[in-house]
Amino acid sequence: MSDLCKQNCRNAAVEGANKLKIIAVDDEISALHVILNEIIELHNIECHFFKDDEQRITDYIASNRVDAAFLDINMPNVNGLELAEKLADISPELRFVFITGLAEDVNSLSDKVKKRTAGFLYKPFDRAELLKYLSEIGGATEMTVKTFGSFECFIGDEIVSFSSAKSKELFALLITYRGKSLSMTDAISQLWPDHDVEKAKKLYRDAVWRLRKTLRDAGFNCVTFGRANLSLIKDNIRCDVWNFLDGEKSLYGGEFLKNYEWSITYQSILDTLVK
Repeated sequence: MSDLCKQNCRNAAVEGANKLKIIAVDDEISALHVILNEIIELHNIECHFFKDDEQRITDYIASNRVDAAFLDINMPNVNGLELAEKLADISPELRFVFITGLAEDVNSLSDKVKKRTAGFLYKPFDRAELLKYLSEIGGATEMTVKTFGSFECFIGDEIVSFSSAKSKELFALLITYRGKSLSMTDAISQLWPDHDVEKAKKLYRDAVWRLRKTLRDAGFNCVTFGRANLSLIKDNIRCDVWNFLDGEKSLYGGEFLKNYEWSITYQSILDTLVK
């Protein structure tokens, strides 16, 4: 075997070991497809799907490493809560997310299951909630965002390398929106104010594609990509301007996203808060 082939094999082994491995159990195939469509783009996720066949599920858990189980609660052949009890005995490190259409309370779970439950995923599925649970279960490293002065993002000790200046600027605008929905129209008006509409739409779509790829490659999926709108999932993100707005006034030194023209409007608001 050539050195290149050996290296590729080693890389594949490392990638496989680093993947978040989950199972999803639901008696409705359509519900499984919804989950599949939401996570298929996440290259660090490996998912196996099961209908409500308890024996197949327990056999799989017993012979494979699985990080988390997404379990429908109400199924004809097995109750998801009862299944979780059995899976917890087989795999002590397994985490749970329960799928349901009804309001549930984690305090109603047994102590054995409760301490390993990330939460409940309600039908119809919310993409932001799904990504939040995946990040939590996967132990996603926190992102630190610096907006005072120049804009930079760090995951752990590593700086996030954006593939284009505009995708980075788009993410800065999302940070400024602090979880509020950012429409394509609003993004274009601030990032491409001098372009005609059709040209601006093309530039916006390119920036969105590049931002999606940057976050996917970093394994830190913190943006909900909707149709003509984006929103930030704030879990596991620390940001200096958010801390400032929450009361830490000493953080602000008079410069905010200084490389972006649209930031002047937001900086004037910050200036009024320190007077």
